Amino acid sequence: MEAIHHHPENTICDCCQGQMSEIGSSIVREEADFIPAKMKKVQHIEHAYECKICKGDVSQKAQIKRGKAPQPPIQRSIASPSVLAKVIYDKFSQYLPLYRQVKEWERYGLNTNDKNLSNWVIRASHDWLKPIYGQLKRFMMAKSILHVDETYGQIINRSDGKSGQSNAYNWVYRSVPSQGPTIVLFQSSLSRARSVLESFIKDYSGTIVCDGYSAYDKIKGVSFANCWAHVRRYWMKAESKNGKIGVSYCDELYRLERKFKHLSPSKRRKNRQKYSKPIVEKFLDWVEKSPFFGKNALARAAEYTLNRVNGLKAFLNDGRIEMDNNPAENAIRPNVIGRKNWLFSFSEAGAKANAICLSIAETAKANGLDFYRYLLKLLRDLPNLDFYQHPEILNQYMPWSKMIQAECGPKI
Repeated sequence: MEAIHHHPENTICDCCQGQMSEIGSSIVREEADFIPAKMKKVQHIEHAYECKICKGDVSQKAQIKRGKAPQPPIQRSIASPSVLAKVIYDKFSQYLPLYRQVKEWERYGLNTNDKNLSNWVIRASHDWLKPIYGQLKRFMMAKSILHVDETYGQIINRSDGKSGQSNAYNWVYRSVPSQGPTIVLFQSSLSRARSVLESFIKDYSGTIVCDGYSAYDKIKGVSFANCWAHVRRYWMKAESKNGKIGVSYCDELYRLERKFKHLSPSKRRKNRQKYSKPIVEKFLDWVEKSPFFGKNALARAAEYTLNRVNGLKAFLNDGRIEMDNNPAENAIRPNVIGRKNWLFSFSEAGAKANAICLSIAETAKANGLDFYRYLLKLLRDLPNLDFYQHPEILNQYMPWSKMIQAECGPKI
């Protein structure tokens, strides 16, 4: 903290012209002072030492030691760990496009362009963040419940021959709090076909909480729990007396869920069986027996509901399963916000780098980390570790590890 002292311009008494003595002081205000960031050039100089004694002894081998500079995240590049961390942080946490970052870097004294920044992000993501992403995925695939959702994106240069105006997709996968630290992973793809999901969750066994999209079905070893929020939206669109009845059933279930929110999974299941199950059965029985036909909003709501009966009942039998897919929809929101600023990815490599960086960002935030400090730690340490030979090293760099929580967690 800096203290600025303000004294009178002169301390001569206006009455007798004598020297005045200080009798006290008081703090009149405190204010925040912004100190702009600055750049500095850093040279890494390796020093060599030799033993003069051994050098003079012809029977001894020359003894030389050389200091070793740490490996940079990108060879033959001026991009230091701190610069890379800042670029990635600003894009994926502040949602600042690279072309706008260029002007900021010029203010700091670094002349570059958005193509350079893009290449830095792609290289750093592939070399150092992708291994962290892979380890996070291994932990995620060991869990038995996942939330999954997808949204569209745009990739200009596509490998499938389609126009850059065609939709690409970003998938999001989120673990549940009852199964350990939260993990959020994004995946970039050219389509939203079931094969994309099957490839990502290969050999996964468990339950996926999802919306009613047809890709979420018929995958070996996977059961699907459908989202009641989507059901409610369909009945909301049916602006009629029966539409309001459908919404009221959903609202009653949500009212109960708010009561069960802080219960353990076993107690939540018990209460759902006792209180929620009769409402679900009554609702489905009402929909099944009601004459909703045609192509109107009411008929679509009824069809949507009846086509997903088993998935809508899944939450009743497992207290760990949420009754909607809101966790995944909330997790995908940063991608949507970013898309409005980034607009598109030029290449598939860039889109994959975006997915990796967003995954690290959102998982870091979900585990209470300062994303910038976490990036800086990864980009400083990983280039100097042999984690390909010893992959267990990566466990120390998971967002929930004691070391990372101590160094990158909230400052007290």
